[in-house]
Amino acid sequence: MENNAAQGSELYQKRIPIFPRSVAGKFRNLKYAILFLAYAVYFLLPWLRWARETGPQQAILFDIDGRRFYIFDLVVYAQDIFWLAGILIIAAWLLFFVTGLAGRVFCGYFCFQTLWTDLYMLIERMVQGERPARIRLYKAKMSGSKALKLGITHLLWLAVSFATGLSFALYWADAPQLVVDFFTGSAPLPAYATALFLTLSTYVMAGLAREQVCTYMCPYSRFQSAMFDRDTLIVAYDEARGEGNKGRTKLSKALKDIDVRHEQGYGDCIDCGYCVQVCPVGIDIRDGMQYQCITCALCVDACNEIMDSVNYPRGLIAYTSDKQLHGEKTRWFKAKNIGYAVGIVATTAALIWSVATRDVLELAVRQVRQPLAVTLADGRVQNSYELKISNKSVVSTDYRISLENLNHAELDMGHFDVLTLAPEKTLRVMVRIKMDPSLTKQSKTLFHFVAEPQNQSKVKPVQHDAWFYIPQNQLGQ
Repeated sequence: MENNAAQGSELYQKRIPIFPRSVAGKFRNLKYAILFLAYAVYFLLPWLRWARETGPQQAILFDIDGRRFYIFDLVVYAQDIFWLAGILIIAAWLLFFVTGLAGRVFCGYFCFQTLWTDLYMLIERMVQGERPARIRLYKAKMSGSKALKLGITHLLWLAVSFATGLSFALYWADAPQLVVDFFTGSAPLPAYATALFLTLSTYVMAGLAREQVCTYMCPYSRFQSAMFDRDTLIVAYDEARGEGNKGRTKLSKALKDIDVRHEQGYGDCIDCGYCVQVCPVGIDIRDGMQYQCITCALCVDACNEIMDSVNYPRGLIAYTSDKQLHGEKTRWFKAKNIGYAVGIVATTAALIWSVATRDVLELAVRQVRQPLAVTLADGRVQNSYELKISNKSVVSTDYRISLENLNHAELDMGHFDVLTLAPEKTLRVMVRIKMDPSLTKQSKTLFHFVAEPQNQSKVKPVQHDAWFYIPQNQLGQ
């Protein structure tokens, strides 16, 4: 039993802590720029005010109770949910397209896990020091100094996590009011639950799990190979240049000159290990392509920095393709990539067209069927209808109702001639149509109700089909 237990305990490798080193370079600067932009959008967008005639004065707000989403001047209703399907399709096409061309650049630069982990590592570095200092702190016995540094680090992580959770909740209610309600204990329970859940999940994922999320939890790292080919852009080590005939070797006085190294059969890699030290997932890019690699290109910056310091050419580690590594030409315009691009353009165009041409006025008609037709004292036949008019715009609009394809009929709307409907409101009104049966030979006539805006020239009139019924025994009378 003990042997079996010992064997079973070896089935899984114990996690090896990773202490990434800081690095400077164009890819690191690009990651910082994207990090700043992403955080600015995420944390500040709920606070952006947006003037509307009605509704919340918040630029982005997802109103679940009102079943509508406010996105600047666009109001998305529940019946527009198919737009979400269009956005998801575009995202899928874009993921396939970008991955086919440039590998896992989404993971390296735009993924939430990457963005938040970057910030958490920055906080850790600010509090605990550079890589050697963090390693010493990790190995040191618990002391007051160690407890203080770890406590500050985790406290700042929790602060960022809480800000993340609260900011997400602010997208679902008026931000200033929700913050006041949140800290006074009067916010709705879902706000507290959402903030708590995202606080804990952000703290665990970005602070504790880190690279484990990318390596073991994220499915993208597993199926990405299905989208890769020999033309896909990857971060790769030029083994032929770095290893030479005798492999890589460290820098020394005798092997400092690049020509001497080449004469003696050694490659340009001086085996400094800098590329491994800066890797956020702890791999050695010199071992070849690995599924853990998120192509953040920090190893490229690290290697270029070392190459500059010893006056060797840059590009020992670089964005390249398998074909380029083997002296072949990379093909960007392939049927697969062109197909993905066509899918993106077509779906995006369809979505934009749908949003741009949607009707901000909706008209629904329900005929009163008990009774279906009524004979009035003057011999005319009357049908009754319930009209439901919805104003989906953000301004008040006047509507005039008329009939089409029902000649000689009278529309009776009671005391109303023009209906005024406030923004984002729905109005139900009973109307009656009266017609002399002697003027038609049909017992059932198809016609249209037409709702025409009176004070909004850009809003198109809408119509709805309906039927007018006359009893058979009254036709021609």
